[in-house]
Amino acid sequence: MNQTYTQSLYYNQSIQTSSKILEKLNVQFNILSVLRLIVLVSALILLVQSIRIPSNTYLVVSLVLFVTFFILVHFHSKVGWQKKYHEKLLKINQDEINYLEHGSLPFYDGSTYIDHRHAYTYDLDVFGPKSLYQHLVRAYTYMGQHLLATLLQSMLSQSEIKSNQEAVKELSDKIQWRHHFSTLANINEDTKQEYDKVVAWSKIPAHNVSLIFRILTYIMPTLFCISVGVTIYTQSFDYFHYITTLFTANLLLAATLMKSIKNEIHYSTDIADTIKKNGLLIDAIAKEKFTSEKLIAMQNEINKGHDAGAALKKLSSLFSSLDSALNPMGMILSNGAVMLHVHVFIKMQQWKRDHADQIKTWLDSIGEMETMISLANFHYNNPTFAFPTINDDHHISFEAMGHPLIHQDKRICNDVNFADHNFILLTGSNMSGKSTFLRSLGINMVLAGIGSPVCATNADIQPMPVLVAMRQTDSLSDGESYFFAEVKRLHDIMEALKSKQHFVLLDEILRGTNSDDKRSGTVGVIEKMIELHAIGAIATHDIEVCRITDDHPSHLTNNCFEVEIINNELVFDYKLRSGICKNKSATFLMKKMGVIG
Repeated sequence: MNQTYTQSLYYNQSIQTSSKILEKLNVQFNILSVLRLIVLVSALILLVQSIRIPSNTYLVVSLVLFVTFFILVHFHSKVGWQKKYHEKLLKINQDEINYLEHGSLPFYDGSTYIDHRHAYTYDLDVFGPKSLYQHLVRAYTYMGQHLLATLLQSMLSQSEIKSNQEAVKELSDKIQWRHHFSTLANINEDTKQEYDKVVAWSKIPAHNVSLIFRILTYIMPTLFCISVGVTIYTQSFDYFHYITTLFTANLLLAATLMKSIKNEIHYSTDIADTIKKNGLLIDAIAKEKFTSEKLIAMQNEINKGHDAGAALKKLSSLFSSLDSALNPMGMILSNGAVMLHVHVFIKMQQWKRDHADQIKTWLDSIGEMETMISLANFHYNNPTFAFPTINDDHHISFEAMGHPLIHQDKRICNDVNFADHNFILLTGSNMSGKSTFLRSLGINMVLAGIGSPVCATNADIQPMPVLVAMRQTDSLSDGESYFFAEVKRLHDIMEALKSKQHFVLLDEILRGTNSDDKRSGTVGVIEKMIELHAIGAIATHDIEVCRITDDHPSHLTNNCFEVEIINNELVFDYKLRSGICKNKSATFLMKKMGVIG
């Protein structure tokens, strides 16, 4: 049975369930749309009739219909939200099916994080199209995507790795909760600009409104409402001048804060929905039952002295209410009557005093949860991948290690052990699998260093920083040649090794020089690696370089990938062997293609 059969079955069942729910919601949505229109038109007709033919019956029924209309608007909005939720949930499951069964990658590729100068991310295709990041990411908020990218560019302490492993295992089993959380995160777009806007707003000191002014904001609207009520009750315009005077006074009071209110609107515009979404996400974290240390700590941080979810929902409501001040007529009427935006502004300042210092922590917690969900989803989709055992004795070994981004049907796995020899000299003809093997080592070491499962059936690892020199490019803007860029990278690797042990991967270095210079330089690099206690592997086509193992038998070993010629065809099995490669493919291939005779 395919190792992801259970996962595909779950995704397909979820798609069927969501599809059925969506069918019902679409019917409800359409019915409410029609009813809403009918009720509104009926209410308007009866209102006109009550004016043409004075009738309390027409007026009362019209008012009842208007109330019914607003109730229908509420339910229509609620059903619309549910409809959007299940559309997003359906897409999440469809994306996972397409990923598992068809190899498609409908996820953000992290291209903005590509850094040619990073110690390993560019060489190992950590970011960009078809990258490790694109396979992993299941984050839909800016902070979630950013924190996952940051994590993949770093290495955690051993305690943090173990803590992440436990959290990932727990979340992997919480498939329904994970999809609920991801669906909420994907309800509306989340950008860096919105994140920065919210954080910047939280850092602006709250505006202090005097006690006398706050008292007036209640007394003046109350007097206005009383004046309106008395006028209606007495059906006399003797009190009308009180209404106009109080209306004007309320507007003048509101005007004293209008500059501050407009400053708040600058931050509130377009982010109310994002704040509401974050409130739902925080609520989901706060109310879920967790057992792993990391997730409980995250939950405790969120719940510290506040109902974080309710607080963010309230802030979203305040932002939405403040946005209505952008309508000039609405602003004049609401502030002249009840000083609506002044009350909203005062409540917002109080909210800021109570909660502003927690906003960044809450948003970062959402991003951290999405990072863990991404790794948990990776574990769930790859149930045969193992969580490495962590050691302190410089031992690194993988059983049946493969490249995690190669589909399981095409993936060739190998055992590798760095316990007896610190450095592997790897030989093999072109296309035999050397570079893929090196990238497999590198990516799995990166995954191990962040608490993720690795593409192996078993692994025992001392996590260490990864340094790679596999892919260099000319840098015309910096005036650097390919060769100089490569030498700079090797220099950076040597400098890093002086302060700390690293896992180093080198692929056919010093290509920009002649063969004798390349051979002596490569040997010098290997000897320097031994001196600096590096662990890792170097791939080379130069068989003579491999003779150096005779001089350093306790530090170096030779491994190779062979190619066979069967029925006049090149056959690669991509299996790692001991020793130096013997077969050659270049001459055979050129003869076969008529390049040479």
